Amino acid sequence: MSFSLDLFLVGIAVTILVWGFNRYRTQFVKADLLTGIILAVGVLGFVFVPQIYDLVGLALDIRKRFVVVALLGNLALLTLVLYLHTNVRTTRKRVNKLTRNLSIDQLSDSPGERGDIQVVIPAYNEESTIRTIVESLPDSIAERKVTPIVVSDGSADDTAERARIDSSIVVEHPLNQGQGGALKTGFEIARRTGASIIVTMDGDGQHPVEELEALILPIINDEADFVMGSRYKGTDRSGNGTIRRAGIRVFTALINVLLKSDITDCTNGFRAIRGDSLTELTLTEERFSAPELIIEARKNGLRIMEIPITINERQDGETKKPRLGYAIGLVRTIISTWMR
Repeated sequence: MSFSLDLFLVGIAVTILVWGFNRYRTQFVKADLLTGIILAVGVLGFVFVPQIYDLVGLALDIRKRFVVVALLGNLALLTLVLYLHTNVRTTRKRVNKLTRNLSIDQLSDSPGERGDIQVVIPAYNEESTIRTIVESLPDSIAERKVTPIVVSDGSADDTAERARIDSSIVVEHPLNQGQGGALKTGFEIARRTGASIIVTMDGDGQHPVEELEALILPIINDEADFVMGSRYKGTDRSGNGTIRRAGIRVFTALINVLLKSDITDCTNGFRAIRGDSLTELTLTEERFSAPELIIEARKNGLRIMEIPITINERQDGETKKPRLGYAIGLVRTIISTWMR
């Protein structure tokens, strides 16, 4: 082949690879990245190792007159694949947005006073623990009313029913969206109901309610806009293995290098945010939301404070975090949020 044709095919391969990487780092769909890698490797192989294709052609007795037809067919197929992947991702985003809006609209006719401090609790199949957590929340902190917001994220059990008490706001996602999607629903509810401080905590009992006041006071005292809990400054009773603990420290170090910060626990979901500061953050993550919140807060100039907290062992059930791809997902979220 001529040099110009080689260069053209290399350009196609690079374009495909960049497309797959960009789709993955923004949407975290493994099929997009895998498709991009396979197609790019195939095109590069055609340029740099053409003997492979010669052997296949010889084995199948393919004549040269079919080469052009095959090339055009493959290019058409490639275009179709990329088009379909793009449309699938666009449709999924629209479905997720519609799901959140439908859930939020459940509250349109809901009466009752909303607290100045709202505690957003994403929950997926947490029927055994959620009522205990909601009931244990204080009625007020520093003379400010506290309201729990429970987002049952496509739960297949009685999480939503168990979370309903007189003081709570409970909405349900008909489809599971991941912790980030559930948090976005909770944040939007808190914004619409005028919360001045928004707290996030897990629905599995790992975050002690008695430490809630320490998390909120720096915002009340105007010392911070974003307060994060750290198990490494406090106490870690989660039972996480050595590999997971080491991984958290590695991801935290990466964030510190990228942001010139000094945090110690980048995956902790026990945090408090000033309500009007939250509107400045661009949140797109459906699952790996913790590093996205930290990076967005830093990029938007929020005053970040980290305080020692305790992380307890789950009261019941098993972790909902994906076992495969968790590290890749965190790295992808950190890099893509930092770059955008």
